[in-house]
Amino acid sequence: MAEEAKKEAQEEKKGKSKIIFLIPVLVLLIAGGAGGAYFFFFKKGEKKENNLASPSQIGIMVDLGTFTVNLADPQSEVYARIAITMEVSDEKVKAEVEKRMPVIKDAIIDIISSKESNFVRSPDGRETLRLEIIRRINTILVEGGVRNIYFTEFIVQST
Repeated sequence: MAEEAKKEAQEEKKGKSKIIFLIPVLVLLIAGGAGGAYFFFFKKGEKKENNLASPSQIGIMVDLGTFTVNLADPQSEVYARIAITMEVSDEKVKAEVEKRMPVIKDAIIDIISSKESNFVRSPDGRETLRLEIIRRINTILVEGGVRNIYFTEFIVQST
């Protein structure tokens, strides 16, 4: 009988020690899961917002000059005079743009001169033109890319 009582007491101690060991492990697991859920749901959204260009994160502006080109109108002589400023992310990209300036200007002249006046006069046409210029310049650049293109002067005139 005394032996059985000792065995029961030892088993009770083992059971209590298991519970004492499991409680901190469970608390750590719950805290880790809660922390992981917080970072997954809340910090992920903050990163997306930070990737958007805010006014304080404006890139470096590169003036490409003014382009005066004949447009592709078949019925009349129409020309466009467009001044373009390009936004790039850093100085390395700016240096590459300056190095490849003749190629970039040639590409822009090709793009603009292939458009008709009705196309470039509409807001949708200008936006399409902007995107087409960005895509073409990004294929020319190796170091980085163009963030945006700004038309600082845009005149279409027929003679």
